[in-house]
Amino acid sequence: MASHRRPKPAGRARVSILTGVAAAAVALSAQSGAHADPTPTKDQVKEQVDQLNEQAEVATEKYNGAQAKQQELQKQVAELQDKVARQQASVTEAQGGLAEIAGEQYRTGGISQTVQLMLSASPDNFLSQADALNQAGSTQSGALKELQEQQRRLDQDRTETQAKLAELEATTQQLKSSKEDVQGKLQKAQDLLNTLTEQERQALRAAEEKAAAEAKAKADAAKAEAAKAAKEKADAERASRDANRSNPSAPSTAAPAPAPAQAPAAAKPAAPAAPAANSSRAAAAIAAAESKLGSPYVYGATGPNSFDCSGLTGWAYAQAGVSLPRTSQAQATAGTQIGSDISKAQPGDLVIFYGDRHHVGIYVGGGQVIHAPKPGASVRYEAASNMPVNTIVRL
Repeated sequence: MASHRRPKPAGRARVSILTGVAAAAVALSAQSGAHADPTPTKDQVKEQVDQLNEQAEVATEKYNGAQAKQQELQKQVAELQDKVARQQASVTEAQGGLAEIAGEQYRTGGISQTVQLMLSASPDNFLSQADALNQAGSTQSGALKELQEQQRRLDQDRTETQAKLAELEATTQQLKSSKEDVQGKLQKAQDLLNTLTEQERQALRAAEEKAAAEAKAKADAAKAEAAKAAKEKADAERASRDANRSNPSAPSTAAPAPAPAQAPAAAKPAAPAAPAANSSRAAAAIAAAESKLGSPYVYGATGPNSFDCSGLTGWAYAQAGVSLPRTSQAQATAGTQIGSDISKAQPGDLVIFYGDRHHVGIYVGGGQVIHAPKPGASVRYEAASNMPVNTIVRL
């Protein structure tokens, strides 16, 4: 018969072990929950997005440099290819001249060994054989030398063209890589922003708009103060001239007698035409940049509806008749560098930012610049002190 014994109850030790394992599992679960990465705050997201936008701008300036180089190489390659075509025509013409000599010799008694050497695939072999060259007439020798020279130029041009084509291919790949880098950084930044609520995103935008408005107010105040100072100076100079003209006692003493001779010197302030022209160009560039306030930042854009940082400065100065290089790094060497003390800057100066010079704006006075700041933002005023100044460039 089958046994109907009841199973023994679990011992206390076994129950304790099971209970301990369950407790440990609960504890581990709680710890894992405690160690899970917390959701980043609005300020943390902003900091990370700003870092990504800065990295994207670094990549943008690399993209701009590669694009400018690509365009220049494309132009050089086109010129070289045209040169090769013309050189090939010269070689063909020289070969035709030798063929005429060969035909004439055939009609007058057969082609000599000399002409056979002339028509060989390697004219250099012919010239290296002095005894054969001595057999050739002056016309034949001159024609062959011309062919050799034309062929040498053709080979040289072809070699240079191939080298430029290889450089162009490498630059095109660099351009593609920089573009992908920019797009990757921008996508990461957008993904981070998407983790915020709409209210948080609006708060970030409001803070930026407030800072831009404050910067504009300071720039406007500096502009008004400069205009007031200029008017006061002009009024004082005009009053001084009027007083001199209406003062009949001026010629009564011997000392003032040389005054008329100094009149040209008094008029000498008009001589510094260059500073006046520079001031005029600076004012025109600032006015052009201000006309684009609110235009969106777009990497690689040079206007007139959207800009990146160096695109804006280049476009603004182009409206003033000044041509600037494409990238912020190149613009840093486009004029006279006057250090990094922003108090020494004058309206119209380029302000280059960061150690690698990947950002640039136009100084407008009052410690403010106008610039295309970053992806997702628009052309605006901003305090120059918000970014590390690398150098100031006077054009």
